[in-house]
Amino acid sequence: MMERRRMDAALLVVLLVHLTTALEVPLDLLEGLPQPPTITHQSPKDYFIDPRENIIIHCEAKGKPHPSFSWTRNGTHFDIDQDPSVSMSPHSGTLDISREKAEHYEGVYQCTARNKHGTAVSNNIVVRQSRSPLWSKENIKPIVVQEGVSLVLPCRPPAGLPPPIIFWMDSNFQRLPQSSRVSQSLNGDLYFSNVLREDSRSDYVCYARFPHTQTIQQKQPITVKVLNLDAINDTMAALYNDTDLFSDDPADERKPTFLTPSGPSSSKMVLRGQVLEMECIAEGLPTPEISWTKMSGDFPAKRTSFLHYQKTLRIVNVSESDAGDYRCTARNRFGSVHHTIHVSVKAAPYWISGTPRNLVLAPRENGVLTCRASGIPKPSISWSMNGIPIANWPAELSRKVEDDTIIFTDVQSGSSAVYQCNVSNDYGYLLSNAFVNVLSEPPRVLTPANQVYQVIKNHQALIDCASFGSPIPKITWFKDTRSSTLDGDPYILHNNGTLEIPVAQAQNSGKYTCVARNDLGIYENHVYLEVKEPTRILTHPKYNVVQRGRSVVFVFPDDERLVVDSDSLTITDVTENDAGVYTCIRNTTLDHDSASAKLTVVEATPTPAVVYEKPDPPTDLELTDQKRRSVQLTWTPGDEHNSPIQKFLIQYEDLLHNRGHWHNLTEVPGTKTTAHLKLSPYVHYIFRVLALNAVAFSSPSAPSRMYKTEPAAPDENPTDVKGFGTEHNNLVISWKPLSGLQSNGPGLHYRVMWRQKAVDSDWTTVNVANNSEFVVSGSPTFVPYELKVQAVNKYGAGPEPAIALGYSGEDLPLAAPENVQALVLNSTVAEVRWDPVPHKLIRGHLKGYKVYYWRERSLHKHNPHHMEKQILSFSGNHSHGMLPGLHPFSLYSFNVRVYNGKGEGPASPTQQFEMPEGVPGRPTSLSVTNPNLDSLTLEWSPPHDRNGRITGYTLRYQPVNNSNELGPVEELALPANETSVTLFNLKYSTRYKFYLNAKTVRGAGPTISQEAVTVMDEALISQLDVDVGAGNLQPESPFGNVSSSVGEDGALISWEYWGPEGNVYVEYIAENCESEEEWQKELVNGSRNVMLKGLKEGLSYRVRLVAKGHHDQPLHHSEELLVTVPAVASRQVDIATQGWFIGLMCAIALLILILLIICFIQRNKGGKYPVKEKEDAHTDPEFQPMKDDDCTFGEYSDNEDHKPLKGSRTPSNGTVKRDDSDDSLVDYGEGGDGQFNEDGSFIGQYSGKTTSRDVAEGHESSEAPSPINAMNSLNSFV
Repeated sequence: MMERRRMDAALLVVLLVHLTTALEVPLDLLEGLPQPPTITHQSPKDYFIDPRENIIIHCEAKGKPHPSFSWTRNGTHFDIDQDPSVSMSPHSGTLDISREKAEHYEGVYQCTARNKHGTAVSNNIVVRQSRSPLWSKENIKPIVVQEGVSLVLPCRPPAGLPPPIIFWMDSNFQRLPQSSRVSQSLNGDLYFSNVLREDSRSDYVCYARFPHTQTIQQKQPITVKVLNLDAINDTMAALYNDTDLFSDDPADERKPTFLTPSGPSSSKMVLRGQVLEMECIAEGLPTPEISWTKMSGDFPAKRTSFLHYQKTLRIVNVSESDAGDYRCTARNRFGSVHHTIHVSVKAAPYWISGTPRNLVLAPRENGVLTCRASGIPKPSISWSMNGIPIANWPAELSRKVEDDTIIFTDVQSGSSAVYQCNVSNDYGYLLSNAFVNVLSEPPRVLTPANQVYQVIKNHQALIDCASFGSPIPKITWFKDTRSSTLDGDPYILHNNGTLEIPVAQAQNSGKYTCVARNDLGIYENHVYLEVKEPTRILTHPKYNVVQRGRSVVFVFPDDERLVVDSDSLTITDVTENDAGVYTCIRNTTLDHDSASAKLTVVEATPTPAVVYEKPDPPTDLELTDQKRRSVQLTWTPGDEHNSPIQKFLIQYEDLLHNRGHWHNLTEVPGTKTTAHLKLSPYVHYIFRVLALNAVAFSSPSAPSRMYKTEPAAPDENPTDVKGFGTEHNNLVISWKPLSGLQSNGPGLHYRVMWRQKAVDSDWTTVNVANNSEFVVSGSPTFVPYELKVQAVNKYGAGPEPAIALGYSGEDLPLAAPENVQALVLNSTVAEVRWDPVPHKLIRGHLKGYKVYYWRERSLHKHNPHHMEKQILSFSGNHSHGMLPGLHPFSLYSFNVRVYNGKGEGPASPTQQFEMPEGVPGRPTSLSVTNPNLDSLTLEWSPPHDRNGRITGYTLRYQPVNNSNELGPVEELALPANETSVTLFNLKYSTRYKFYLNAKTVRGAGPTISQEAVTVMDEALISQLDVDVGAGNLQPESPFGNVSSSVGEDGALISWEYWGPEGNVYVEYIAENCESEEEWQKELVNGSRNVMLKGLKEGLSYRVRLVAKGHHDQPLHHSEELLVTVPAVASRQVDIATQGWFIGLMCAIALLILILLIICFIQRNKGGKYPVKEKEDAHTDPEFQPMKDDDCTFGEYSDNEDHKPLKGSRTPSNGTVKRDDSDDSLVDYGEGGDGQFNEDGSFIGQYSGKTTSRDVAEGHESSEAPSPINAMNSLNSFV
């Protein structure tokens, strides 16, 4: 099941990468788009400063809006404004620090660039002042040595930052000559393999140059006196009153020994991509020669160089393949010595597929951020968001972190951020910023409009349509009339919008239209394609033969598409130097063509046309001056055919060893007809000759007669002699055999010789034929052998072979390391130490030591963990090693074993150690229960990884407002034995964020966070639930600022909400719908806006917001909002924008206003208002009669006076808005919520809503027909 989930996750990642790749565009090309910050320039991680100059720490970033900058120094905020020595460049974060106290500003700096869309951070920039300390004063005594011995002159420069460059010079500032006998080592010391009399001098001076400060420091001069035996005796006798301190024998000639490195083997570690330098310096007399071999392969040819007279091996840009064993050999005529260097390659983290790429997504789209890196050892990957570890942010369903990948699903607007990927191991780190920008943008085409593309006929044509939009625009291409899309043969549409025509033809010329569309709009762009005929030279220049002193004209045709200064080349007064090939090249912006003509200069006498052909084959091959290893070949050249012969090629065929195959033997100039050929013994030669002129090689000549060379003893021995064991009691000797040509005679076989190196024994010899290896059985386990392999045939043996070194087979080690002990360094790291196993007990090539360790149990719980054993290997001759990643407060067991090429030896006695307490893990869970008006209860579970004894908990909490801004933090210390707490005096209807972490004596562990909301104020809830008929105030709603806007996609409803979170939805219904049960719901999922889609054009809708109350509380509604969806706009001219129509409507409105004023005056002259009459008849509003049909108050007035004015209408919900100038507040029509006297006194109670009544049924309003009264009811509550 887990494997299936991994496969599904991998498939999802691949799919998301495929979906989001197309939106990787340069946002800098698009003006006005918001963009999170991006670091564009920063100082290097290791930044050495010159104390004589100001400190400039670079930090440049871009973003929209332009980001602001801040700095941290050594992990804390760096207040630039408080330091007069520090200034920041405008519009950037670059720091300029005064040089006066540069040493006070050393430290680790990090730059932060932020805007409202995210935060980007720079690398940790380690600022250190370069230093060039003086050499300590010392009294250097003269060095007196005997001629022929070795000598080392130490340099030992002062430790600078960065390290200095070392070189040796004399008092005249001239470099001391170096050779294979005298050379400088990598650490700067001067080595003499053997000293001579001319090495005596008093000015050996070591210099150290410090590159950053451009200063040079000098060591005190060293005096060296090289004396012969008599001079030394005289000198020392004068000092010590002795007659003879040295023997009469001079320094002996001797075989080499290494001065550095010491011992038979050593190890070296190098990082991937760096430079590997190894050196071997030997002493001996005569001076040894140094050679290098790689025991497990060949050197990388292009990356390897040998310096300092072969003493230094240098490999640049090291890779993992460069690991292995390297052997240096020092050799003179008295013998040789070897040293093996084991090279291990580690790697700081490096990117596999580039840095993480920025991501641009549309709302509700999916995407992936990947951070693919590698290293040795494998690096760890951590993610941060806006500079804060992502683990410290609240979990989000739209974001999932899976090791080196973050998967985004269904992203929302406003979730733009900058993510930091940190990849680190023991040798370095990588830090990269990548933003996720959530945008809603209509499509735009970035390719310039009306661009003309020109291609050559039958060539590929690529027409660009670079676009941007969010969601990703879909690209469609049309040609000319736009009758159909271009998505089939011969067109190819690429994912980036480029249209390809693999083989462009003339009919492909024309106008092309690129259309980019997404849900937010459409964008078109027009470009043009011109298919041109290729450039051709129609009339080629002709070959010319001209007499010396004459003129010649080369004519080149012109072309109407080309502009040239001349179409011919004229050479007057021709000489022999003018002969050659002349080429005319015609160039256009798309292609070119060329034609050539040859000019031959001849004498003035007329000659026939010259024909040039390849030469005839040589003839008359003869062999003369025949010797055992050479012969002289002569021949007669064939006809040259007007082209001089440049050279002859001599080939041979070996009829004895390789019949039927010709081989090149040598070449001679074309002016010679003889060749002296060096030959090999025991070969049956035949020869042939080929001639070459300016045209071609001739056919081969007829073969010469056969020439047999006499057999002889081999001239060389097999190479690549090796010795190794396949079993613990054998020795396999192998070599590279000779070829048939190298055998020099019949009966080739090999004389194999071996003997133990450390034992004074004779050579054992066997003869081996037709094989390239020999197995010696019964040999002791892992002892060194000296090996020789000599080639032998019937005519004798080859030269004395060189001695190679090999080892017999390995066996498992016999002993375990002793004095094994563990030293606990901190709560997660322990160091294991041991005494190395003696070499004779290892019985093989020492590979290293392995530490087996396992966790027995936690010291908090006594039940065992039964964890699998872990193994750490330490290559080479180590005597200690670190065990990282241990569990704090745990009991561990361990043992140590040595291993060689055969396997592991016995384990040391198992020992145990206890890890001290560490900081605890985060609590297992944190939940909120019993939320009340001003209190709630938090319950949690202790950490799974306690890592010690829990001493208590720390609880911090703070309020969060609607814009996600955090309020002040309250902190509470809790005892260790509690797992719940009740918080009082909280604010009602407020969201809180809680942070909880556990503590041990070592400190506090990571936090777990949770959010919760206190319930609403009970008084407010009861007020919201007041019965309409029981009070005189409008109930308060948890919603506010409800608004709407209508667009092409639907109606966007926006609001503010301060009630409890969750269970909020939008209800809407058509205005003329008679059934109240047909309200449609749209969930909002915690957002503050929603798009209502599918609304019919030309209709009005009633919209309201609904919040489901806590527990058994009733629903809470917002005020209803009337949303009108306009009908489809006509393509005709809008008459409402015409001037004559506006003037006419104004005149009509003025006329109606005059008529209404007249009617109003006439009505007032007729008597009292109907309301006034009701006040006179019924002084107590409680006794107002009610209509039975609509539950509204009845009127006792004349029906004629109560008819509404013509042209006024009542809305479907029974209310219209009140005119501010009207003094009367009487409701109008059914559905009114109350009635008032003219003075504002309340004359009725809240009435329930009823459905709209049909006008055709004849029901009339019970209110006065005043046109002003018809505008009151919507604002009747005060």
